[in-house]
Amino acid sequence: MCLGIPGEIVELLPDRSDLATVEVAGVRRAISVGLLDGPVRPGDWVLVHVGFAMSRIDEAEAAATLALLNGLGPAYTDELQALAESDIT
Repeated sequence: MCLGIPGEIVELLPDRSDLATVEVAGVRRAISVGLLDGPVRPGDWVLVHVGFAMSRIDEAEAAATLALLNGLGPAYTDELQALAESDIT
């Protein structure tokens, strides 16, 4: 199962304007932000799917979605494991 997971932008990659580091449940990974309109900055929340930021979301929506995802059990933990193992740099 592939899920869209809320993540917080924690860093912009200085040498790649299309990539940013996102944190999801303690896991940090570089993701593409090239599909978003306009620039992103640390503190922004995005919906991440297969290594791409698909849309911006607000912090309240991110918190509600993360709470729901935690209730999915294995589907969510599998997705977090896949995120932890990914590397698009």
